[in-house]
Amino acid sequence: MKMKRIEATIQIDKTGAVSDAIKDMVGGFTILEGNGRGSGQRQTMRGGRGTGTFIAEFNKVATVSTIVDDSQVEKVLTAISDAAFSGKAGDGIITVSTVDDVLNIASKKRGPEAL
Repeated sequence: MKMKRIEATIQIDKTGAVSDAIKDMVGGFTILEGNGRGSGQRQTMRGGRGTGTFIAEFNKVATVSTIVDDSQVEKVLTAISDAAFSGKAGDGIITVSTVDDVLNIASKKRGPEAL
């Protein structure tokens, strides 16, 4: 059976909604928070004791990563995109890539059983 890795880079304030949307669909997932620069509008920040402003170089983003059976990809993609959608530039991007094998370190199970 084929497996796919789904990685969604989303706005940081959408992590709760995305987590809720996929938690019952996938065996597990990882959320990494960081800085990103894409098509989204960057935040205007105050500086100099509140008297000046500047545009932040990066936006706060999160990457949600999970591995699923090939048959679940469309369902998970739809759940993530619906939960992360605001209609504005910078909602995020989702990538899907093929996974050749998986090994669960604790159980020693491989392939789809490891998920």
